[in-house]
Amino acid sequence: MRNHRGDGSFAEMLQTAKERGFAPRYVCFDSWYSSLDNLKLIRTLGWRWLTCLEVDRQVNPDGSGNERVDMIQIPEEGRIVHLKGYGMIRVFREVLDFDLAKHWATNDLEMTSSQQEELGREAWAIETYHRGLKQHCGVEGCQARKADAQKNHILLSIRAFLRLEVRRLETGRVGLTAS
Repeated sequence: MRNHRGDGSFAEMLQTAKERGFAPRYVCFDSWYSSLDNLKLIRTLGWRWLTCLEVDRQVNPDGSGNERVDMIQIPEEGRIVHLKGYGMIRVFREVLDFDLAKHWATNDLEMTSSQQEELGREAWAIETYHRGLKQHCGVEGCQARKADAQKNHILLSIRAFLRLEVRRLETGRVGLTAS
């Protein structure tokens, strides 16, 4: 199965994780990877997922027809709807600003809003870590071809990230800056 980016890597990572015995509490991922194929694959693997949906994703809230997820009423505790091409999911709306909102979705129909908020914070912390590792520590910039050299580059990038994080915590600075 391919994700909508077309490179297959998300599905491959999920399959590899399953083969290695990984049993996540939830699979959390960016809306970029929320294609129907990926959602169905996660369900097939027996895992629960949490992601954000793009505003134009089609859901059927009451059996009367599909609507954009950003156009339906979603109470604070979330709402169970039918996601076109997938099945029943629970959606939550997180208001970010006056006209901005995130539309979280999960296949865990029993999830509460407090559980969604906590998982959302955890997912954001992971996203922040990866962004810092890429932007400030050059983890993606390895020019080496041999596996050992690539592994060393990744490990040294993580070490650099941890040193910057310790420095940030010691100084109370908000961002990853080396000054």
